[in-house]
Amino acid sequence: MTTATPSFSWRGIVLPAYLPTLLFSLGEGAIIPVIPVVATERGASLALAGLIAAMLMVGELAGDLPAGWLVARIGERNAMIGAALLAVTGVLVALASPTTWALGIGVFLLGLATAVFGLARHAFLTSYVPERVRARALSTLAGVFRAGWAIGPFVAAGIIALAGSSEPVFWVLVASCFAVVVVLVLLPDPERVFGAARLAREASAAPAGEAALADGALAPGERQGGADAASHGVFRAIRTHRGVLARIGTGVGLLAAIRASRTIILPLWAVSIGVPPEQAALVIGVSAAIDFALFYVSGQVMDRFGRLWSAIPGIVGLAVGHLVLAFTHDVPAAVAWFTGVAVLFGVANGLSSGVILTLGADLAPKANPAPFLGAYRTIGDAGQAIAPLVVAGVTSLVSIMAAAATMGVVGLIGAAALLRWVPRYVPRRHR
Repeated sequence: MTTATPSFSWRGIVLPAYLPTLLFSLGEGAIIPVIPVVATERGASLALAGLIAAMLMVGELAGDLPAGWLVARIGERNAMIGAALLAVTGVLVALASPTTWALGIGVFLLGLATAVFGLARHAFLTSYVPERVRARALSTLAGVFRAGWAIGPFVAAGIIALAGSSEPVFWVLVASCFAVVVVLVLLPDPERVFGAARLAREASAAPAGEAALADGALAPGERQGGADAASHGVFRAIRTHRGVLARIGTGVGLLAAIRASRTIILPLWAVSIGVPPEQAALVIGVSAAIDFALFYVSGQVMDRFGRLWSAIPGIVGLAVGHLVLAFTHDVPAAVAWFTGVAVLFGVANGLSSGVILTLGADLAPKANPAPFLGAYRTIGDAGQAIAPLVVAGVTSLVSIMAAAATMGVVGLIGAAALLRWVPRYVPRRHR
């Protein structure tokens, strides 16, 4: 007599996987725009305010590797609860003392929390979502993050209008994080629920000799608590997977870099060619809306045709957009070209939504993905952190046109790296 294999249900992962993500990203999206404002209100110069805002990315980059170890050791659910509480601690530090140093430390702690929270969701979906819908699940995760970041600023604007001050916006993140903790505590532990379903799927698909292992004992490398997690640490994952991290990681890092560049280039370009602020905001807003609207399309493309069908159009589109900007700065129709490139950026970034997460899930060991994902995400976050520095440096030394051209070439190199290495390391059915 056979038993039915628990089937995957989208409805089953909405609350445990996506609702906490939406809540956390909404709180984060609310405070990110006001960090420079609060810094200047506390007496920081524009340069120092920018540095304090950048501490979010510095914290996220610094937290990726420790997050891989932590998630492997205590599990996704506990790691997310800890990340939410760490984010609250960061906010309280920032509010406890009206100094720029306190604000910088608080933002850094929020970056650490973001690294842990993001990796925990990534590891959970990597382990428990079936391969046939993996890309859609991860592109939806990326879309949920973007939805929270899009809603958050509107919430912040309303609070500032009511309170007449920016600092009360920080309490939005506190409320969001406590809501995350409540959701995670009240709902059944998704690792147990979906872990049982995964083991049942593996048992039904495994040969007879492997069925007992899937049904009962943990497979080699399966999470067995602190000792096993320690033996499968982040640095061991780096040594074991150094080839794939160096090769596909290069392409992923360059994709992350050109994505980050577009968020810097567009507002700088608008200022450089004299676009009125309200018009520039409208154009960039339309670009962001197109980006968000395409996240599920990206997942469909990756699941049906392969990861490269999303990654290559995305990174090439971003590269071409940068190159077009480089050659249209001084033409009579510069504003029209700027608008067209902004739309192209929205389409290209939307079509590649979730591809970095999905490639990481394809490559990670399924039994214990967190250490590998910690190293993998560090590479992507490094590209994302370095890109604004490259844009600022080249613009300062040469011109903004040279900066756009530089990032365009970076994008084409990234496309070549992905075309070269994804077919070698990613299973044929996912390419």
